Amino acid sequence: MNPNQTNVRTGYAPVNDLQMYFEIHGSPHTAQPPMVLLHGGGDTIQTSFGDILPLIARERQVIAFEQQGYGRTADIAERPFTFEQSADDTAALLDYLHIDKADLFGFSNGGTIAMQVAIRHPQRVSRLILASALFQRDGAYPWLWEAMKHARLENMPQELQDAYLQVAPHPENLRMFHDKAAGRMVEFKDISKDTIRSVTVPALILVGDADVIRPEHAVEISRLLRYAQLAVLPGTDHMKVMTRIDWLVPMVDEFLEKTITM
Repeated sequence: MNPNQTNVRTGYAPVNDLQMYFEIHGSPHTAQPPMVLLHGGGDTIQTSFGDILPLIARERQVIAFEQQGYGRTADIAERPFTFEQSADDTAALLDYLHIDKADLFGFSNGGTIAMQVAIRHPQRVSRLILASALFQRDGAYPWLWEAMKHARLENMPQELQDAYLQVAPHPENLRMFHDKAAGRMVEFKDISKDTIRSVTVPALILVGDADVIRPEHAVEISRLLRYAQLAVLPGTDHMKVMTRIDWLVPMVDEFLEKTITM
């Protein structure tokens, strides 16, 4: 049995007026910084990382948390969801946990947040793994933006609705949660190419070939970053990216191993 599977600490951190739910899987590793998981829009820890978390926690400490209004973390009704605020919340959680620097693994919106952490708090980031992440509006297909403008709770994937209702401290806020999550996308603002170029940590860029993120966007980001690897997963849409563990785990392990001394 993997000892990390039974070594899980959970709690709530006082972060920027939130009580932020977090999980710590495993013990500190002498050669590897902890890995912080940043879930996607509409997700919980489980719906983004349930398949891969036990596998990447075998050899390193993994910290997962749920953002403002997501999962077990209660919302602040009057505060909108923004990528910048979520990045600042991430850095504040690291402060609370006394972690100076970490690897960040972000999926979808979590990838955008991970990039914002690297921009706003560069000293906190060792390496980036960015899966199906968006940095400029033209990186997604036009139909996504049209769908976001007309997003309705009734069209939210049932799996995500059920996951929220199972763990949220205020399940009656499901509609508000959906509307704020959709609103963050409607208000999405580009990260400039020069700002992306300023990120100097090693990065692994992952995207599905049938993703909501255009593969060309992933290619462009991999070229803007100073040190980046790129993988396009075949036969993979947005909802399947984080289930491709037979591909993802070896790629993540190799990326981290090769960049450990950088």
